[in-house]
Formats: sequence, C-alpha cells, structure tokens
Amino acid sequence: MSTKSDFSLRAEPEFNQIIEKGINRRQFLKASSAAGTVAFFGTSPLSNAIAATADNKDLIGFEAITASTEDKIIVPKGYQADVLISWGDPLFKGAPAFSQQADSQAQALQFGDNNDGMTFFQISADRGVLSINNEYTNHEYLFAHQGKTMSADDVLKSQNAHGISVVELKKVDGKWEVNQEGRLNRRITANTEMELTGPAAGDALLKTAVDPKGTKVLGTFNNCANGETPWGTYLTCEENFNGVFGSKSESLVLDSNQKRYGLSTTGAGYDWFKHDDRFDLAKSPNEPNRHGWVVEIDPMDPNSTPKKRTALGRFKHENAALTINNDGYVVVYLGDDERGEHLYRFVSKNKYNPSNPAANRDILDEGTLYVAKFNAKDGELEGKGEWIELTFGKNGLTKENGFNSQAEILIFARKAATQVGATTMDRPEWVAVNPKNQSVFCTLTNNKYRGVKDNQPVDAVNPREKNPYGHIVRWMPSGQDHTSNNFDWDLYLIAGNPTVHEGLMAGSDNINAGNMFNSPDGIGFDNAGRLWIQTDGKYSNTGDFAGMGNNQMLCGDPESGEVRRFLTGPIACEITGLTFSPDQKTMFIGVQHPGEDLAPSHFPDGGNSIPRSSVIRITRTDGGIIGAA
Repeated sequence: MSTKSDFSLRAEPEFNQIIEKGINRRQFLKASSAAGTVAFFGTSPLSNAIAATADNKDLIGFEAITASTEDKIIVPKGYQADVLISWGDPLFKGAPAFSQQADSQAQALQFGDNNDGMTFFQISADRGVLSINNEYTNHEYLFAHQGKTMSADDVLKSQNAHGISVVELKKVDGKWEVNQEGRLNRRITANTEMELTGPAAGDALLKTAVDPKGTKVLGTFNNCANGETPWGTYLTCEENFNGVFGSKSESLVLDSNQKRYGLSTTGAGYDWFKHDDRFDLAKSPNEPNRHGWVVEIDPMDPNSTPKKRTALGRFKHENAALTINNDGYVVVYLGDDERGEHLYRFVSKNKYNPSNPAANRDILDEGTLYVAKFNAKDGELEGKGEWIELTFGKNGLTKENGFNSQAEILIFARKAATQVGATTMDRPEWVAVNPKNQSVFCTLTNNKYRGVKDNQPVDAVNPREKNPYGHIVRWMPSGQDHTSNNFDWDLYLIAGNPTVHEGLMAGSDNINAGNMFNSPDGIGFDNAGRLWIQTDGKYSNTGDFAGMGNNQMLCGDPESGEVRRFLTGPIACEITGLTFSPDQKTMFIGVQHPGEDLAPSHFPDGGNSIPRSSVIRITRTDGGIIGAA
C-alpha cells in the first residue's frame, strides 16, 4: 500500500504561485484526479503545432513491459536482446581475452569500460562500424585491489579504458557481429594525440610546457554522449573531465574559473595525478583547459587525427545534436550536464555542401555560439525563448567584465553564459531533433539544488524544488528555422511517481503507475519520429522511487504524449547510448556500470562473474522495424 510523501506541493510555495497565476486560463492541475498528476500535455500551442504535422496515428507498436529489479535485460514480446561486446573483450585478432588481471597493454587492445553514446555507420549491406564512447572506469572492478593501491601501470590501464572504441561489424546469419579482423577497429584513449582547432587553438590558456603552441593535446576522456555529421564523422563529447585532475601540492589554491569547472586538488578518485604529472594542477595548470570539448573523429580512417572543435565551447558536454538547417547552415545543440548550468547552440559560418563531403571537414571551426534563455508569463509552463550570442564585445562580454578575447569566452563558456543572463537548468543532458517537424527535445535529469541555491530558483521551465525525478523540455525554433534566435517552448513530460505523491511530484498526466520512471538522460529519435528515452536515476525501488525498478528505456509519441516502457536493465546500471542500423531493424543500446559500488549484479555473464558494461543488439524475431506495429 502506497503512502504519500510529506514532500508535496505544500513544500513548493514558489511553484504554487506560478500555478495560481495561470490556473484559471490553462487549468494546469486536474480538478479531480486520483493520481494528482499535472494535466497540461496537448494544451499548448507547441503541442498543437506538432500534432498538426503528425502523419502516424499508430506510432508505437509494441506491448509495454513492467518495471523490473532482475539482473538482466528485458524487452517486449517479439523482441530479442543480445550482448554485442562488453568491457575487456578483445577488439583485435590475437588481443588478450577479458581478465580483471589484464595490464595496461592488454586494455589498449580491448573494448573500453562504461560504454555510453554511440553511432552506427554503415559501409555496405553486410559491413559497418560502431563508434562508441567509453566514458569512465569503475575501479572497484577494473582492479582486484578496487583502486586502493594505484601504480603507474594501473593509471595507464585506467587511461586506456577511457576514450572511444571504434568497432567494425559484419553481418553473420542476418545479424551484426563484431569483426576482430576489421581494418577499422581502433582504440582512442587518454593518450591519443589530437589537434586543437578553431578560435581558441593556440591561445595562451591552452599552452603547456610540452605543447608551447597550444595546438596539440593528448587524449580524450570522460566521453559521455555523442553526435554524428552527414559528412561521415563522429562527434564525441567530453563531460566530467575535472575528476581526473588533482595535485600533490598541499599549498595550491584554485582560482574561480577552475572551481567553476569542478576542479579540486583531491580529484574524484582516479589518482592519475599521482603518477602522471600532466594531471597535476600545480605542474600543468593549463591542461584542464584542453579538455571539455567536442571532438570530431573520422571512423573510416584509423590513422586520422581527432580534432577538438573549440568553436563549440568548453563545458561538461553531454551530446552534440547536429542538424542541417533548411538553408544549409549547420546547427549543433549542446547541453552542459551539471546542476544549474546551461543549454547552448552553435550555428556555422559556412553552409553544408552535400556534394563535396571533404569541404565540410572543418565547418565546425567557424561559427557562433549561443546560450538559451527561457521566458514565461502569467505562471504558464510554456513560453518564449531566445538564444543569446556569446561573442566578444557583445552582450557584456567585454574586457571590463573580465573577458579578453573570443578564445577566453569559449574556454570559459560557463562564465560567459552567466554574464549574459542565461537560464540555469536542471542538468541539461541529451538533445534530440525531431526529424518530422524540427522540434527539439532536451532531457533535464534532476537537480537537488533547484530552489535551494540562489542562482537556481524555481521557475517555469524548471518547476520543481529539489527536482528528484527530472523532466523533458521541448522547443520549436521560429519558422522551424534553427538559426532563428527565437523559439517557443513547453514541457513534453514531467517524470514523477503517482503511486507515492500527489500534485507536481506525481508527474505530468502522461505519467502513470505503469510507465513511471526518474531521471531521463539519453534521448533520440528514430526515422519514424518515435522518441526513445533512457534513464540514469535512482534504482532503490523504495521511498520516492518505489515501483520504478531498475533503469530503463521508454518510447514516447511526441504528438499524443503516450509513453511506453520498452526495456529494463540489470541491477545498478544506467541505460545509455542509442543508435540504429539504417533499415531501423537493429537497435544498439548501452548498459553502463551494472553493479556499480559493488551492488549484486553479475551481468552479462551470470554466476559469480564480474559485472561488465556492454553494448546490446536488439532485433525483432519477425525481422521488422524496431518500435513499429
């Protein structure tokens, strides 16, 4: 029997004020509802505009599954989920098999840890390649000593488990399998040489003793989500890079810019700085400035040099949602995944050339970065928004306010966003563009500081104090023109628990006891316009999260608002990473950190095995399109 939490709308006076101002006009709250959910879906002008473009009334065609706490992948009837590759599996012919005792050299030849965002690139009918982020390492499983006594080789092993795994696939009996003999197989790690490009390249803030020109950098790490380009390259996004830095110096004092990016002298437990001076803030203070970028990689050339595109700004990047505007300009939407940070947009200076892919290879080096400001009136959970330009000399980004160049604005994009008055958000994570009508969706996963910290007040677009469940905001650029500086926005979904709470904490009216979840994270559209939602939230299955089970993946209809649960993951995992084969008959998703913090998971091998992050291949038993009727 469920009981209602003491933390209800009574604890949210600021939101009550918002609701009270607008309730007579919009009736956001149901007058009488057993679940007490927020009723607003389908009432906004944006909802109506999206509905007018819809051409499929039976968009979701599978039978929803229930929540689960089992230590396995569960998918709907008629679907099959198989492990494609797991952390430590050999990527090359002759590479060592998985072993917790593997050293750094072995790990450099094996699939990396904690796979996250990924993209499938098809080469031919029976050949393709997956570019897959390996975000971070779970030292409790990477080492028998659980990371408690790190040696220099342990640090190198950890570095080699980060980065990207480029995995060539071939079709075997109609299904995609790893091809260890593929010539495109590649590991990109924390020590792979890369090029810094764009407006910040060569700036004094990017120069180090080993790179006095500020244009060459070693490695990428903490790669969260991703993007892809129509010219065939992969975009990998550096997120929590701060955690690998620290210092052995006891007298080091960090400045405000370092603190804004989460740097500390103790680090986050990786201990790289204890054995690699590049990560010691006292010895290489500019090294962190060389990370936190979007990196462009050519998966078809294993000898190519990855490029860090500084024009897209430096922050804790979640993903890079790239779209070609109707006039040919390249637009990239970017979330900064930290509580109280911001949502960004990049617009290219030059137009995409579809007839000459090579001409587009450096198009992301020139353009304009913007940050979002969300506005609302009369307490409504919808409104207008604007993109504010982050260009030196404009909008207060001047020397008088502490900005000396465009390079500095890009390197300290968070500081620039604050200066121009951008809206602080509840951890903006993945962004996805609807292929059917150009509406854009962004997951806001949660924020314990909302309504607590002065710079993060409860507002219309972030309407819950201490937001534990997260929500999804969507917007439509004016005239469906992604280069427009104006947009209309509303909330597609507010996650919640209607079996525990009433009112706003129960969630929006498209959330019920049968599909509830918390902390939406990964998000993406398929070709038909189905919205796939992945979660990285609390899996205690108790209290506020009772009945939600393990992390999961759901499918949403952007027109009707319907949401169905499609997949549940094993114990203590995150479901993340999403890509399809071009025929939409194979879906690839990721299971990250099963059994984190020594939780009792043994996925995927069972028994008493060490849990391993894995890429999962999902198909239909009838060979049909994923998600369709």
